[in-house]
Amino acid sequence: MTTTATGVVVAGHGVASGQASDSPFAAGTIALQAPHFAARGLDLSPFVMATVNLDIAPLALVLRAPRWTFADVAWTDVHGPETFSFVECAVRRDDDEVTGLVYRPHPETKPRHHQPSTVIELLLPRLAGLAPGDRLDLRVAEGQAALLRH
Repeated sequence: MTTTATGVVVAGHGVASGQASDSPFAAGTIALQAPHFAARGLDLSPFVMATVNLDIAPLALVLRAPRWTFADVAWTDVHGPETFSFVECAVRRDDDEVTGLVYRPHPETKPRHHQPSTVIELLLPRLAGLAPGDRLDLRVAEGQAALLRH
């Protein structure tokens, strides 16, 4: 069981950030969800209101005891409530390290825009110039999640 991996930044669906032209969530899902998480004790204001998608193939994230799990979050009237878990993490690019969160909508409650099992969605502070193809080193909090061979 490992808690570290190196991954490659990949383009996402653009729904979390609100950049997808076909999304019913023009503000972005993270911005719409953030007040619901804040009401339950998790402040996302230190992070960009978008996800960084990191492909850690051949590994995948397995939740153990996430720092936060929120069930039945009714953040939109477009579909039913969802369950979300958050795992504390650190990301390093070259000599720059930031702390963030793994953002994990539970697939069984998420109606669409699923990610491949090897792609982890991260909430991070702004990393200047970050682009698809960049490599990042990821460390997840021990006990909260594990990175296992897919």
